[in-house]
Amino acid sequence: MCGLAAVLRFDGLVPEPRIVERMGAVLQHRGPDDEGLFAAPGVALAHRRLAIIDLATGRQPMTIGPHTIVFNGEIYNYIELREELRQVGHTFRTTSDTEVLLHLYAEHGPSFVGRLNGMFAFVLHDAARGVVLAARDHFGIKPLYFAEAPDGSLLLASEIKALLAYPGFRAAPDAQGVRDYITFQFVLGSRTMFAGVRKILPAQCVEVRLDTGTRRTWQYWSPDFGIDERRTERDFVDETRALLEDSVRIQLRSDVAVGAYVSGGLDSSIVAGLAARHASIQGFTAVFPDGPAYDESAYAREVAASSGMVLHEVRPLESDFSRILPRLVWHMDEPAAGPGVFPQYVVSGLARQHVKVALGGQGGDEIFGGYARYLVAYLEQALKGAIFETNVEGNHIVSLASIVPNLPALRDYVPMLRQFWRNGAFDEMDRRYFRLVDRTGGALSLFSPVFRESYDPEAIFQRFADVFNATNTTSYFNRMTHFDVTNSLPALLHVEDRVSMAHSLESRVPLLDHRLVELAATMPARLKFEGGQLKHLLRQAAGDVVPASVLARKDKMGFPVPLQAWFRGDTRSFVLDTLLSDRARERGIFDPVAVEAQLDLERPFSRQVWGMLNLELWFRTFIDEPFGPPDTTVRKRDGTMVALSGERQLRARMKT
Repeated sequence: MCGLAAVLRFDGLVPEPRIVERMGAVLQHRGPDDEGLFAAPGVALAHRRLAIIDLATGRQPMTIGPHTIVFNGEIYNYIELREELRQVGHTFRTTSDTEVLLHLYAEHGPSFVGRLNGMFAFVLHDAARGVVLAARDHFGIKPLYFAEAPDGSLLLASEIKALLAYPGFRAAPDAQGVRDYITFQFVLGSRTMFAGVRKILPAQCVEVRLDTGTRRTWQYWSPDFGIDERRTERDFVDETRALLEDSVRIQLRSDVAVGAYVSGGLDSSIVAGLAARHASIQGFTAVFPDGPAYDESAYAREVAASSGMVLHEVRPLESDFSRILPRLVWHMDEPAAGPGVFPQYVVSGLARQHVKVALGGQGGDEIFGGYARYLVAYLEQALKGAIFETNVEGNHIVSLASIVPNLPALRDYVPMLRQFWRNGAFDEMDRRYFRLVDRTGGALSLFSPVFRESYDPEAIFQRFADVFNATNTTSYFNRMTHFDVTNSLPALLHVEDRVSMAHSLESRVPLLDHRLVELAATMPARLKFEGGQLKHLLRQAAGDVVPASVLARKDKMGFPVPLQAWFRGDTRSFVLDTLLSDRARERGIFDPVAVEAQLDLERPFSRQVWGMLNLELWFRTFIDEPFGPPDTTVRKRDGTMVALSGERQLRARMKT
């Protein structure tokens, strides 16, 4: 796990090494173990290394013949690939997965990416062909951004803040990206919240010619949602279990200690339970001492006890929240997801005190159908079929009678139900699901009249619908999961990457083995969602791995944060000082009168307030004055660490 930066020029000159070095220095938290630099006509590459595999000889940038690479991530099937390459005459000087990438490219060319099982983002320079190839893994677990600099150079980096270290490159908000964030709390497609900065998409390759600057882009993989009616439920269950076992097995490959996040939910419990059967691991969880509505520790402890692992616990406190959140916004680059990012960050810090790699359960909800909104959607679908005596999905639909036993899972989602039923019941599928993922929640009234004028909900819906309706199935369930896999999942993986790398911790997600996702995509919705039971097939495949109490849970929490309670304490002052500050008023995005009225309510802290708070902190951090995170340290050239904060920290890093 590492950080990388690259500068490409198209005039035949060598990019200034000191510039790409300063870009890499901003990514020190991603790779504190080592640093490296490569420069040649047209290309300069910087790398910051977090050493996980081949600690002694896996340094980067790595060059073999005319090929040089900087790589972030892990290739889990590198041992098998290395053996295949040896069989056709390749010899290896290291035991790293990085070297396997170079040999694989030499053997197969750009198509080699399709042979990888892992999480990765890389930039590879092919001096013989005069091109640079950049790519990301199947799901976007590892990030990679690009932008054109004012001088015409093309910049690439693991985090946007590294692009901002390039001379003359200034941060500016992307209006459409900001509107997307307000709607979904992530940005659709390749856009970001920064003008001119784009993401290389998951499963995407970009090849750049260094003589002309022309780019060729293609997708090397996408899940096929064509339904396989030949396999039985038992076939799917058995194959799912086999792939789960194999994914966890190969993702335990490491030359450093490995642990697991243990939240007490089904997905992390399955991953931790399977991992504990292969290795001695430690578990990590967060506990909020604010009442049972925020405490999953009993389940986490039961999982740890049943798996024989030591469980470490941390208690995030209200006093931590206002101190950590501005720093988190800096690490995130773009705000995403909900308040759960805060305890995720704290648990990652705890894990890093004991291990260098942690396994998590991210992806299970999207792949196997674990979100309560799927149940809400199918409750309406079943009612529609019963009332109008229609069955537009054929054998995909669940019946109203079968869904009733699982409705208690919606007990904590009454506000969502109220909002959902208030508008447009029995609309088309895309309209209905858009309402379930729309985070504005009617809160546009909290924004200024000028901003509301620029906000076109129909245009945003059409952008959503283009993605939602792109899949080749009539199943409502698979359309929902397709949207989540291609858009909301990358946003959650963005969080996973940033909160772990902020602590120089590698986070792995075994449920996102592309083989497992390919299998799940072909499962009939009636099997994945039998009787309205969330993650039905996953439960069948791995239910024996977790305690019965976890398997039977209907009170899924998902790292809830007691912000309503905290808002009666110091957190209230922090939110008021941020959203009602002179800077926020002058920005003109929020309506200060409406915001103040919202914050005076009995239960003031909504998902919308969370979104506004993060948006204002993002503007302050990156747009107003792009400084580094508060109260942090930088490493001097002599290896000593110096405590700096704010402007001094970033200026120190950017000194030439």
